[in-house]
Amino acid sequence: MSDLAAARLRLWHPRGALCGVCRQPTRGFGWSDPGRSKRPRPPVWFCSMACQGLWARLARERLGMVDLTELEKAAIRAAIKPVAEVMEEIGWDKRLADLSEPQVLTLIEVAIGGFQTAMRAQASITSEEVPF
Repeated sequence: MSDLAAARLRLWHPRGALCGVCRQPTRGFGWSDPGRSKRPRPPVWFCSMACQGLWARLARERLGMVDLTELEKAAIRAAIKPVAEVMEEIGWDKRLADLSEPQVLTLIEVAIGGFQTAMRAQASITSEEVPF
């Protein structure tokens, strides 16, 4: 890749940004508000066309994305089983404050991973055409 091409790539793709749906590293799929307004919405980046399509569908259904959607609530419920399996290994009688750092990190990774997996699965099921 030439220096000019690398410079252009850096201009449009935000390094280190996370997917607006599943929070994975982005891979070049994005959305930017084309309209001019007093309060323009920030651009959103995605890891795949499936996540971009899901986000577009949710954006059409709801203008403000403050509360959890039904899909996000379902993804949280789907993450309960893997978290429960880790807690079974750790022991249900331990308080969160008594867990070691590796145990807490494992618990967090499993919870986030379960949520992301459920969101990705839902995005692949509801893959619709992106409206642009």
